[in-house]
Amino acid sequence: MTAEEQLPVLDEHRVTVPADAETTWRAVNQVAERFSGRLATAYAWAVRCADWKATGPRPLAEGSTVPGFRVVVAEPPHQLALAGRHQFSEYRLTFRLESVSAAETVVRAESRARFPGVAGAGYRLLVVGSGGHVFGVRRMLATISRLAKD
Repeated sequence: MTAEEQLPVLDEHRVTVPADAETTWRAVNQVAERFSGRLATAYAWAVRCADWKATGPRPLAEGSTVPGFRVVVAEPPHQLALAGRHQFSEYRLTFRLESVSAAETVVRAESRARFPGVAGAGYRLLVVGSGGHVFGVRRMLATISRLAKD
């Protein structure tokens, strides 16, 4: 069983982007890099993320980090997988890109996570149970679509 398969699936969301795969790939990277702001860095540090600051090569490659995540797979323009862990959770966010035509790409965002213990259950309720996770993932996908069109 791979490391990805060991984490339970939370959900998967998708969007059809009106752009080719290369352009969409750049937009996915731009969105992932947005995790690198001051607020994201402070949050990642506060919850004791294993990776709490941006490091490594750019554009993102295996081993690069953004606050809260380490790039574990970077296969342009097909897949970008980000994994992380902190005191309440272990998680993975995988973007898969599939060319539908020369001018359209489907982006799927799959989230997996484990929330151990009582504190983890509380965190899951706060993040997932509140709808915040779904809102955030859908917003990321909408931003990817918008950036790829611009």
